[in-house]
Amino acid sequence: MSRRAGPPDLEAADWLLAGAMSDRTERRRLVELMRVLTTRPEPPPDAESLFPRWTELSAGVAEACRGDDPEALEEAFLELYAHLHMHEAPYTADERRRVDASGGYWAHAGGLSPILRSGRFLHPASRSVDLGAGNGLQGLLLQRLSPHARCCQIEISSRMVEIGRALQRWLAIPDDRVEWRTEDVLTTALGGWDFVYLYRPVRPEGIGRRFYERLSEALAAEPGAVVVFSIADCLEEFLPPVFERLSSDGHLTCYRKAPRPG
Repeated sequence: MSRRAGPPDLEAADWLLAGAMSDRTERRRLVELMRVLTTRPEPPPDAESLFPRWTELSAGVAEACRGDDPEALEEAFLELYAHLHMHEAPYTADERRRVDASGGYWAHAGGLSPILRSGRFLHPASRSVDLGAGNGLQGLLLQRLSPHARCCQIEISSRMVEIGRALQRWLAIPDDRVEWRTEDVLTTALGGWDFVYLYRPVRPEGIGRRFYERLSEALAAEPGAVVVFSIADCLEEFLPPVFERLSSDGHLTCYRKAPRPG
């Protein structure tokens, strides 16, 4: 069994990142994320098969904490995160055919910025969803850093859901905080969430257009506030005027709908 490297010096990491990250809240959230992923008592599940570079990449984060380059630390941790995200996903031939037909992305890692920026929008009563979750790491980390009522993970691959459940146990997230749905986003029931994360699960054309239309209709019908974090965004043309765009940096676009009056 793989053995994890010694944990990084997170106080040193916080000090090192202070000069590079102006937002103190996001910096502290990044350091907490490092703690969550690098100080587990055991390696991730089936590390030798699923995460063969875990020991090497963990050691790289620890080494970067001892250095003086904040960019090197961020890059080392980003590589570890992407490895856990499993950007080369074990889809079956039929699952690949279905995802290719709809123009979705292959479980690409959405990056750290959605995790770092989500804290101000997630609260204990939140119901979040990841549409096209892969192994669910992104939603699991949102749940771990900002514990909330329910995180829904919708993913077409049964194998990825199986791995995600193992990651959930590894991260010590209670069973009742995560709902796993092995379903196609094109046909799954939509709605019941106030925080939505998606990394362009389908192309906004053909059968994909109907997905974005249904999603926009479902979110607009929610009585409360709704926040959407969209990577490689193609949702804007479908959202009704009740949504405002909060920000966009060319990678992550954020929208918000205010709650209905009364």
